[in-house]
Amino acid sequence: MGDARRCSPLTLCNAFSRYFLVCQGDAQPPAFHSVQSSLIKAFQKFGLPEAIRSDNGTPFASCGLGGLTQLSVWWVRLGIRLERIEPGHPEQNGRHERAHRTLKEATACPPRENLAAQQEALDKFLREYNEDRPHEALRQKTPAQVYAPSQRAYCERLPDPSGYPSDWPKRRVNQLGLIKWQGESIRITQALACQDIGLKPVGEGLWAIHFEHLELGLYNERTGKVKPLPRLIDPQPIQEDFAI
Repeated sequence: MGDARRCSPLTLCNAFSRYFLVCQGDAQPPAFHSVQSSLIKAFQKFGLPEAIRSDNGTPFASCGLGGLTQLSVWWVRLGIRLERIEPGHPEQNGRHERAHRTLKEATACPPRENLAAQQEALDKFLREYNEDRPHEALRQKTPAQVYAPSQRAYCERLPDPSGYPSDWPKRRVNQLGLIKWQGESIRITQALACQDIGLKPVGEGLWAIHFEHLELGLYNERTGKVKPLPRLIDPQPIQEDFAI
């Protein structure tokens, strides 16, 4: 911006209607607490999506077990399905990327003098994009004419964790991302701190690590190591869900 600070907008879109739900500028790179605060306001106003599609960057994904982060763990606890594009394939979130190009043309050429002025430009863009700009893919309707809020209400209290089958051992991940297993400390991921995981027996000394409905990896008692499963990726096009 004109004051030499960088603006990193957080954007959230309904994939089906192209309706922008969030367009929030921040002078810092996106971080868990600021993103969560913006998303809580959006969820309270628009309801919860079935899924959120994101790229593999911070704070949406990580290089840890299951690619989980504190943010994506929160989404899972809310009952939101994780959809991640393949690294290096922005076309798998093409509708959102195209909207970003329009956003940059409208608000960053030239950039505004400071964050307050930049946010005014982002707010003006959001109103015009949602309410005034017809889209060919929407049969020349505006996103506001097509969008309908989700019927899934946001509740501040997280739902009770999903129960694991009674024959699965359960463990609570500590603040360091570790669990205790037969007297040994096993590294899981710090993203799951204070969360319960289930271990499904799959062979002699082999245990599949589960968090809610996600299978994250395989623990081998003989080697004492966790073998991660491939990162959760769903490149199929989404319809009614959110893109971020």
